Amino acid sequence: KYFQDGISLFNINKLDDAKFKFEQDIVYNPKNELSYLYLSKIFNKKEDSNLEEQYLNTVMLLNPINEEAIYNLAKLKLSSSDYKKSKELNNKLKSICTNFCGQSDKLKIEIENLSRK
Repeated sequence: KYFQDGISLFNINKLDDAKFKFEQDIVYNPKNELSYLYLSKIFNKKEDSNLEEQYLNTVMLLNPINEEAIYNLAKLKLSSSDYKKSKELNNKLKSICTNFCGQSDKLKIEIENLSRK
């Protein structure tokens, strides 16, 4: 219930209300990786990279092969010029991807282009 409410609120950009619903969901279901993933997306929109990274790391602790979390963390690392970690995460993504293979290929090119500068 809380999770679905959180998604509905997130989709209409009521981020603070959505955050509260995802946090409520975590109280009752602390291993719901998707609540943590949505919290990371909220902090991405709020441009709080520290909390975004914290929630992405939690998702990956709960599910080390969550493609979206790996991709988002690789993008976050790239935006902070951590090319090595971004490349490492993207290589991991490439080795397991089923849904994010195209994004992984684009990210690889982006990493290569930015790391040359």
